[in-house]
Amino acid sequence: MESYVNEFINYLAVERGLAQNTLESYGRDLRQFHTFLQNSQLDFLRNSNRDTILSYLNNLQMKGRAVSTISRNLAAIKSFYQYLVRERHLEKDPAVNLESPKLEKKLPKILSITEVEELLKQPNAFQPTGLRDKAMLELLYATGIRVSELICLNISDVNLEMGYIKCYGKGAKERIVPLGSIAARCVQEYIGKGRPKLVRTYEEASLFVNHHGNRLTRQGFWKIIKKYALEADITKEITPHTLRHSFATHLLENGADLRSVQEMLGHADISTTQIYTHVTKNRLKEVYDKTHPRA
Repeated sequence: MESYVNEFINYLAVERGLAQNTLESYGRDLRQFHTFLQNSQLDFLRNSNRDTILSYLNNLQMKGRAVSTISRNLAAIKSFYQYLVRERHLEKDPAVNLESPKLEKKLPKILSITEVEELLKQPNAFQPTGLRDKAMLELLYATGIRVSELICLNISDVNLEMGYIKCYGKGAKERIVPLGSIAARCVQEYIGKGRPKLVRTYEEASLFVNHHGNRLTRQGFWKIIKKYALEADITKEITPHTLRHSFATHLLENGADLRSVQEMLGHADISTTQIYTHVTKNRLKEVYDKTHPRA
């Protein structure tokens, strides 16, 4: 099965242009499924059927896996079998009529404007890494781009004079996102004063680099934002996408239209963006409950 999985992952990368994180998740899920089949002494081509797949999903459920994890596993399995049928490795798709379990809609965690301001104050602008961190946090909140898009930015993707950045989202889709004046100034200061002290070679194209002079990783950024959240006394759970969620919610709260926010976030479907309207409604209800004398 390993060779078929590798072939499938290569197809997803080349033909579908899926992100590296998605490719790794699909590969990991399919290899776990293969291990389950091996332990059950089943062959994935000859013995796979609807009951086998359901048995595997039930096994995940008994292990206490989240609904989102089970749903992702099923999505990987379905895509894999569709590929095998299309490539004539299989005659029938055993997963054809299986439906994903219904996911509970979790509202994204966001920071208040005051909390965002506290977070953005934390980096030490007198140090190269502080200039970098300030620029990254300001850029994330100003544009709402994903962390994966942030760390993939190159110097050439930033146009400070015109006030925009060019980034590549899911499926390598390019989009242009406007950049606010404060974020632009912070990025300019970092490029002028901080980055030259961090990079090791003039050939380095990455906008944000670590102390080794190499492109910053997602894990590296994760540590940075957790550190500043702690220093800002923010007790809410922070994720790499917290500033992205806050960006979208604050825009909608201040009158931005949903289509514009969808475009800036790079969502293919507006239903994905609509979750932020639920967040704003919840916040309005909180304000009403706290302030109305008869609430």
